[in-house]
Amino acid sequence: MTKFTVTIALLSLLALHPAGETAIAKPEDVGLSTERLVRVTEMMKRHVAASEISGGVTLVARHGRIAHLEAVGVMDADSKKPMTKDAVFRIASMTKPVTGLAIMMMMEEGKLRITDPVSKYIPQFKDMKVAVALPRQTPPPGAGDEPPAAPRFYTVPAEREITIRDLLTHTSGLVSGPMSNADARKPAVVRKPTETLADYIPRLGMTALEFQPGTRWAYSAQAGFDTLGRIVEIVSGQPFDRFLRQRVFDPLGMKDVSFYPTETLEPRMPTAYQIGPKGTMVKNQNSGGMQSRVYFMGSGGLITTAEEYAKFAQMLSDGGELNGKRLLSPRTVSFMSSVHAPDTLPGRTPGEGYGLSVRVVNHAVEGASRLSDGSFGWSGAYGTHFWVDPKEEIVAIMMIQTPVREMRPEFENAVMQAIIK
Repeated sequence: MTKFTVTIALLSLLALHPAGETAIAKPEDVGLSTERLVRVTEMMKRHVAASEISGGVTLVARHGRIAHLEAVGVMDADSKKPMTKDAVFRIASMTKPVTGLAIMMMMEEGKLRITDPVSKYIPQFKDMKVAVALPRQTPPPGAGDEPPAAPRFYTVPAEREITIRDLLTHTSGLVSGPMSNADARKPAVVRKPTETLADYIPRLGMTALEFQPGTRWAYSAQAGFDTLGRIVEIVSGQPFDRFLRQRVFDPLGMKDVSFYPTETLEPRMPTAYQIGPKGTMVKNQNSGGMQSRVYFMGSGGLITTAEEYAKFAQMLSDGGELNGKRLLSPRTVSFMSSVHAPDTLPGRTPGEGYGLSVRVVNHAVEGASRLSDGSFGWSGAYGTHFWVDPKEEIVAIMMIQTPVREMRPEFENAVMQAIIK
């Protein structure tokens, strides 16, 4: 290939990424191996061949430039429509770090402190109770395979109020286990389809906490971060979706991101699947359950592309700024991605603490992780996964729509082994 041809090829590639978009780099120019990055694609193809995923998109950036962006497989197993690099994925809980960012922005502006009790903003959260389990009853002879009875418990006063930090770190106990989930399913609490955050979130103050605040780590899949979304609404004076659009997405140039499918985004959404009883994919019949035009989940409602989410991740990697638009100070990004819930806390994984909306690798060797100490990120229920590695200046994103957990460490390994200098 002549120098002229190479130049034309590079100019054509750059033309696909206009000013303000993340720059493209040859892998070797950012210390990665082209040959070794192929292993990322090979890993994805193995899972497609095993009928565990229909397809997906992977992205790897280093030093602020994209060195790998590949689409593998199909959008839908029946239609066989090829997967595209601009496919729009349900990112589920990868929404949570976006909500965490919004809270950090409000903290920087002096509108809240993370040590504030939630009741300062939502009075119904004052004087909450904590569930204490009662002994399980032995089923009578001949009960057969009846569904297990709802957990039995009594309540005691919480020793302290839950705080914004507790919500950010999943140490609040708010709808975080079987007892608190049972309370949240009571008719007086359950959210109606037409309700907003303002309508629903105050009722969560009626529920019992799973444990005394701060005493353990247990994932609050929806309630904790939806409550944070409501707090952002209160202190900013804007609906949560509008705040994110005006204060986060527009400044970062994230156009293809939404809380619900639009006319331009829906045709690019891959089918979501689950792993069925025989170990292969079956269509997820509730794949639209997180999307809404009225209830904007701080916990999991966003849909977007790998490249769009990379802008968010790259902003964090760059200390809170992207393309001249600063959302946070470097000190606040460091604070957000520091360990606030240590890996010694009951419920955490060895080698992985938890920061303010992100997991944090604090001892890679102990956790058998391929990432550098200090790496942070999160995943989503449909299989999406991302992390930022500040030491290596790596941003990596995997977008799939089947929850295959073992693909997360496989993706991490495939990316990290491609670093050659």
